[in-house]
Amino acid sequence: MGAIVHSPCDEGVMQSAPHATPDAQRAARTAGAWILAATILGSSMVFIDGTVVNVALPSLQRDLRATAGDVQWVVEAYSLFLASLILVGGSLGDRLGRKRMFVIGIVLFTAASVCCGLAQTVPELVVARAAQGIGGACLTPGSLAIISASFPAAQRGRAIGTWSGFTTITSALGPVLGGWLIQVASWRLVFLINLPLAIITVFLAVRHVPESRDEQATGPIDWRGAALATLGLGAVVYALITAGAQGLGDPIVIVTLLAGIVALAAFVLVERRIAAPMMPLSLFRSRTFSGANLLTLLLYGALGGSLYFFPFTLQQVHGYTALEAGAAFLPFTLIMFSLSRWAGGLITRYGAKLPLIIGPTIAGVGFILFSLPGTTGSYWTTFFPAVVVLGIGMTVTVAPLTTAVMGSVGQERAGVASGVNNAVSRTAGLLAIATLGIVVASVFTRTLTNQLATLPVPPAAKRVVQAQSSRLAGIQLPPGLSAATHTALQQTINQSFVSGFRVAMLISAGLAFASAISAALLVEGKLDARSAKK
Repeated sequence: MGAIVHSPCDEGVMQSAPHATPDAQRAARTAGAWILAATILGSSMVFIDGTVVNVALPSLQRDLRATAGDVQWVVEAYSLFLASLILVGGSLGDRLGRKRMFVIGIVLFTAASVCCGLAQTVPELVVARAAQGIGGACLTPGSLAIISASFPAAQRGRAIGTWSGFTTITSALGPVLGGWLIQVASWRLVFLINLPLAIITVFLAVRHVPESRDEQATGPIDWRGAALATLGLGAVVYALITAGAQGLGDPIVIVTLLAGIVALAAFVLVERRIAAPMMPLSLFRSRTFSGANLLTLLLYGALGGSLYFFPFTLQQVHGYTALEAGAAFLPFTLIMFSLSRWAGGLITRYGAKLPLIIGPTIAGVGFILFSLPGTTGSYWTTFFPAVVVLGIGMTVTVAPLTTAVMGSVGQERAGVASGVNNAVSRTAGLLAIATLGIVVASVFTRTLTNQLATLPVPPAAKRVVQAQSSRLAGIQLPPGLSAATHTALQQTINQSFVSGFRVAMLISAGLAFASAISAALLVEGKLDARSAKK
């Protein structure tokens, strides 16, 4: 769901005359291949980093002796700046040059990746991840915008399809490669591997990608909106993560949460009043656009929460290796890739509304299946069915969702509509991880305390475990315990985490079902095939 930020008047800088010579046609195809290679590699860096880091979190938590809140910030710092600045990144590309911002984003993203790989403390890693998010906000909108500006209309659809297919494959293979790197070396290589990819991408971009910009883009960049969105989301996320350890009644939590709400309210006021807002609120006058984005917020929030906690369950509770955990979600991506053409055909037959009701409902069933496994069992009988059902639900949803978003506004606003929906999907994951983190921590702590009270183990061992409760399933048991005591304590920790994971998955199921209801109530269109053909 990348943001396509370009002028509808762009005709494509690669167009050739209708009767171009074979040599000219061959040169145009070669140039197009290099442009696709550069944009695919650049986008893949961001997409891979968004998925593979989750696989690295358990190892990272152990090596840096991080709490659950610390680990959340490793993900949230990146998502915060990416979500709040991605629309500004698209605007900068339109004005200053898409190729220029694409290259700047790659350089910043890669420099931050190296800092992540070399970080020795959690604060260093969090700051570097925030810088990664800023780089990603410059890089992400540029990929599709470059393709849209570089290819003529007749070739643009195929080029975007090629970009989508290859980025899907790299996103699927990223966690597997990352898991292997973690297993044979260190989680640090997950970040450092971006360096050689970036060198190749910058070389291709500088040498082969033509510069383009939107000559009709006018007005100043909406820096006030960007600042308020970042401050507001940052304060809310900080309050929610802190509440996981300190409780919702903590004064710092209350003050920070209120400050975040005030900043977000000010963001809405600014966007209503300025001439060139980064998020035009007039788009939301469309019921379909509002419904599609509400669906995105709910469903992608559920998906973001599950993707965050799933690797912890696999590695820390079920004992999977990092490689196995990286491969566990592979069927999801393969299903989406292989059935995407079929899902696109659903729109032609039924329109967007019916799939947007059925798809999230199927996804909700998938989240319920995630809540069923305990602390033991084979992958094929526990999580594989859940991954498959969730994959089918999201496959049915994604193409119709994009169609609903793009079709709800005029062609001249399609780029900004796509950008807004992209930002909403990333904000959904940002808020979901922080909110579900409170739920998981609360259920874990309560269950752990209750079970330790009845466990026949030495009081000193209980105190050591309770003192580390903020690390959730990453609690490290003290040496010198008997085999029976060690087993009993580890089982208690695992069962406590599974209890929290189950509640989080059931909440995710509720969000998915709510997203289906939002489609039924707000997305315009009838539910029969005849209406879709009219």
